[in-house]
Amino acid sequence: MIAYFVIAVYLLSSLGLGIVGYRQQKNTPDAYFLADRQIGTFVLFFTLIATNLSSFFFLGFAGAGYRIGISYYPMMSLGSGLIALSFYVIGHKVWILGKEQDLITPSELIDYCCRSQTLKLLVLMVMVIFTLPYLALQPIGAGYLLESLTNGQIPYFAGASLLTLVIVFYVSIGGMKSVALTDVLQGILMFILMIAALLTVGHNLGGITQANLALYELKPELFSREGLDNFFTKPKWFSYMLLWFLCVPMFPQMFMRFYLPKTSNSLKTSAVLYPVVTILLFICPVLIGMWGHLQFPDLVGKETDQILPMMLAEYTPVWVSSLVMVGALAAFMSTLDSQLLALSSMLTRDIYISYLRPQASLREQTLIGRILVVILAGIGLIIALNPPDTILDIITESFTGLAVLFPTVIAALYGKNIPPLSCIISILVGEAMLISFQQQLIPSTWTGGFLPVVPIVVVCSGIIVVVSRIFPMEGTTKTQRTQRKS
Repeated sequence: MIAYFVIAVYLLSSLGLGIVGYRQQKNTPDAYFLADRQIGTFVLFFTLIATNLSSFFFLGFAGAGYRIGISYYPMMSLGSGLIALSFYVIGHKVWILGKEQDLITPSELIDYCCRSQTLKLLVLMVMVIFTLPYLALQPIGAGYLLESLTNGQIPYFAGASLLTLVIVFYVSIGGMKSVALTDVLQGILMFILMIAALLTVGHNLGGITQANLALYELKPELFSREGLDNFFTKPKWFSYMLLWFLCVPMFPQMFMRFYLPKTSNSLKTSAVLYPVVTILLFICPVLIGMWGHLQFPDLVGKETDQILPMMLAEYTPVWVSSLVMVGALAAFMSTLDSQLLALSSMLTRDIYISYLRPQASLREQTLIGRILVVILAGIGLIIALNPPDTILDIITESFTGLAVLFPTVIAALYGKNIPPLSCIISILVGEAMLISFQQQLIPSTWTGGFLPVVPIVVVCSGIIVVVSRIFPMEGTTKTQRTQRKS
């Protein structure tokens, strides 16, 4: 009963915040998709961090800690800390252009900077295709968690569907305002409850130091730089750090947050605080996952991604495990709601308005956005019916597909007279290389020990540079681009 009570209180609180956002919202695209660009520093920080900390943080980190060891923590904390740099390098420029030109989606910014409908649609397609698997991870995580928390009384898919329905409700009625408000609640819960989980599990294992000593005697390789089975070579460790830096700003739900701040100082402050949080928080699930070997020594594959709820059920009272699992639900919801809103805004603005109904009213635009939220949530649930691979595997492939866009975005924001053709070729070649590595058409030995993302991004960047020199584009003034957009 305690578990059901805690879950009910949390979900009702989220719904309540969704209604508050609805009541404060104007019925315009800017209001629905971007909360009128009036988000302050406190809310912006929490919506950035809560959006990025998903089921990957709660379940994936613990699973990776179990499979790899402590070396996963510095790779993730430092790599995620570097994300803050890309937030500012990309985010500040996006904020300026978005405010000046009334841009809402990432694709609109690409079209404005590069003057190419083909490139705009290609970026849209890549963002949608590679965000959908990541979107599906959130109901997958919720299904695992609710099933574990209720001892199977809420089956996996029923739990995934319940969480999705709550999110669809408050996103569809309240838009970004509701999402941002719930992100604050979800972010605070994540911080407090993940630390509480570490301290409680550690206490019941005889203390954090004692737990680590016992684990070291059992599996000392968990404390090595390479991790279990020499998982982290130096090139592979570097690749993962680079992967987060390149891809996280390319997720549409993160990219669109660069449009939200009321002032640029809010973005600067959030960029400074972000790495502090990752350093303090990321150790918690990794350690709990490692300690899982003390009680559950023989987990393999997808089983390892459930080690966190298994450890909580084993070493904490019901009320503690229920609260921590609510923190995990908060992580899932804070990512899924943002993904649904971002993808629906892109499909509404860049497809429906641009090609199907250019004369659509402001009210019609928000209506279509709401309908698309429901459709996208349904697609996520369909993928969640049969979850593939481990969470880390899904994340790596999804993130690499989005990292291909990084050179194009940098070229669009900071390049001079970059021909759209160079970016189009760059993206097509990059995604073709990713598929070739996945299907083993390109031997893995060609990466030189790095993850495929490293040679792929190097090739993509080189293509833009070379093609731009071969086919230079005549310059246009900022005024001409503004007139063209109008």
